[in-house]
Amino acid sequence: MEKLISRFISFINLNQGEEERAKVLDNVKMNISFSGANLWILACAIVVASVGLNVNSAAVIIGAMLISPLMGPIVGAGFGLGTYDFNLLKISLKNLLIATVVGLFFSTLYFYISPFKETQPELLSRTAPNFYDIIIAFSGGLVGAIAITRVEKGNPIPGVAIATALMPPLCTAGYGLAIGSVRFFLGAFYLYTINCVFICISTFLIVKYLKYPIKKQLQETNQKKVKYIISSLITILIVPSIYFAYQLFEQKKFQHDVDVFMENEFTNKGITILYKKTLFSQNPKKLELGFLTKKFSDKEIKELNSKLESYEIKDTKLLIIQDTTDLKSDILNEIKYNKSVLSEKDVAILNLKKQLADDRYNNKELLAEIKILFPEVVNIAISNHSFNEQTDSLKVVPVLIYKSKSPLNVESEKKLADWLKQRLVKKEIELYNQKSQIETVVPAVAKK
Repeated sequence: MEKLISRFISFINLNQGEEERAKVLDNVKMNISFSGANLWILACAIVVASVGLNVNSAAVIIGAMLISPLMGPIVGAGFGLGTYDFNLLKISLKNLLIATVVGLFFSTLYFYISPFKETQPELLSRTAPNFYDIIIAFSGGLVGAIAITRVEKGNPIPGVAIATALMPPLCTAGYGLAIGSVRFFLGAFYLYTINCVFICISTFLIVKYLKYPIKKQLQETNQKKVKYIISSLITILIVPSIYFAYQLFEQKKFQHDVDVFMENEFTNKGITILYKKTLFSQNPKKLELGFLTKKFSDKEIKELNSKLESYEIKDTKLLIIQDTTDLKSDILNEIKYNKSVLSEKDVAILNLKKQLADDRYNNKELLAEIKILFPEVVNIAISNHSFNEQTDSLKVVPVLIYKSKSPLNVESEKKLADWLKQRLVKKEIELYNQKSQIETVVPAVAKK
């Protein structure tokens, strides 16, 4: 057992392939400065990343992350903490502050003068940090610190620059400043801070694990102070991130439950959903839906609201938009809110589909319901018909032709017409008996 443990320790030993520590420290000190070439590279990288976020191009953003020198002062701060070299820590933090200010300045300037200020998905994804961002930053920082201490640096360094993603949140914070959005700025800058701190902490842990020598002049009281500061930083950053992670989990669960509810109650029953909007942050939460043809009574809406609990959709109100004008307005507002790339042609197609859907009725479903009230009816056909009035406008009225075993009397036809008006939410309905129509038309044809 002892031999097995010894082999395992040897297998995971980071001291194998380690670079000379003096060279590593010199390398770290060289990369923390932000003057001359490094400053120019940072400014250009910021502009490239801002353009990538502006045009929603992941490839351009990745390119900016690869050329960015932002990792240098963060790793330097980690080494400063690990070796208790407060001079190195001070210089690193000073240069990180310079880099952050420069990054914010150039990204804000770019987005301010850019004519395109749409909030792209790549920007939105950097405004809501969560616990997973801590895991990524911490793991990426470990890989970066290990790679820096190796003789053969290999591929990890570029990969760490991409994974830890320092540039995009910093540029998104600049975007928030440019458009005057405090929420965007705080969310993105918090993500940037998380990345910086946890890369620094993971570097500190690797330095301690590899037992880099401590500066001799450092006092014991200062060592305790550093440990206290690190513990406080971890607590301050991890607690809000756990809350964000919990909120993200709850939101995803809510969306999943809503999708199941819509599929079971509408899609599987052949009811097409035209419009959907969820408001998760409100109390109570809201689910807004609009449909192509289906109209719901107040009783049906109440029943659907009561069904939400059975799908574990709690503290939520279902709102069904049935007015065509309001529905069209909500769809266009949603498109505008999400900065959709729909063209005028796409909107026109959407309106035409809605118009076509308004002219269609589910004959099979209506026949099944009519047979319950009028068993003598064996078949129906219903559609919208346009009638010219004495004005330039057209009058559109649903016309129902029914076939029955025996003709319905006047009272039954009135009852059927009133029921259809309520069922289809129409002000006017016209009814025709198929048998009586045939009797009046055929003799006329024969006489001709």
